[in-house]
Amino acid sequence: MKLRSIKYFQSVYEQGSITGAARQCFVSQPSITAAISQLEQELNIELFVRHAGGVRPTSAADKLYPLAREMSDNEQSILHLFSDGPTPIPLRLGLMRSLGAQRMSELLTELTKRIDNLELTLVEPDEPCDARVVLSQSASSCEDFIPIWEDSYQLAIPNGWPLAGKPLVSIEDLDGIPFINRTPCDALDRLKQAMAVEGVQFQPRANIRTIEYTWPMVSAGVGAALLPDWQEIKHNDGFVLRPIANEKLMKRIGLAYNASRIDEPLIASVISVCRSTARQT
Repeated sequence: MKLRSIKYFQSVYEQGSITGAARQCFVSQPSITAAISQLEQELNIELFVRHAGGVRPTSAADKLYPLAREMSDNEQSILHLFSDGPTPIPLRLGLMRSLGAQRMSELLTELTKRIDNLELTLVEPDEPCDARVVLSQSASSCEDFIPIWEDSYQLAIPNGWPLAGKPLVSIEDLDGIPFINRTPCDALDRLKQAMAVEGVQFQPRANIRTIEYTWPMVSAGVGAALLPDWQEIKHNDGFVLRPIANEKLMKRIGLAYNASRIDEPLIASVISVCRSTARQT
């Protein structure tokens, strides 16, 4: 009998679902399911009854759970007994792409300052994690969302282009100019829709995925691009940022976390840091 299987069983019992256990243990759902199945075969019992909302423990699971907790507690005691330093506090943080290196570094630095012995692991936002930094519309129905940043998207125009001399750009000004097309970007998608309504042609010159590659191409004169007003972008000397008339292209980015975990000390600390960052923005 593997200790890992016992730990997975304990997590499923406490979370009431395979999904919740996978998130808590930072593994895939099939790994949890396989471990439970193996444990059931070894003990020749049924531990959980599956239903639409998760799983329900059987009477056998109720008997096993106190022993599982005792084994888990003993494991932690052994690790603590022979540990040379403080026990690390693991935090898996999901990060969407194109967040802005400067502000994200500042947030991560603040997390490590405010949470003692933090062991931070950065993952994709769709992987199992404790919390996620994502767009507001990406938060699921079971997650609470705390706004941290609000990005305003403007047209980045290479210096020397006639259009760079205009303080305000109209949709008609965009007809046929070379664009650096970045996907996915819902702000750019909204601009394309507005251009199509006005019969204005969107002319892609280059197709890329990341913001970090976009503004050097604008500086080089490859094309114009729709970019957020990050500090590192606003202070670039190779192009100018201009608002587009009658178009409010905004994105809200913040912390999404499972609402049921709000009372956990780790999650509460992360929330506090994010709220503090939002006030300073």
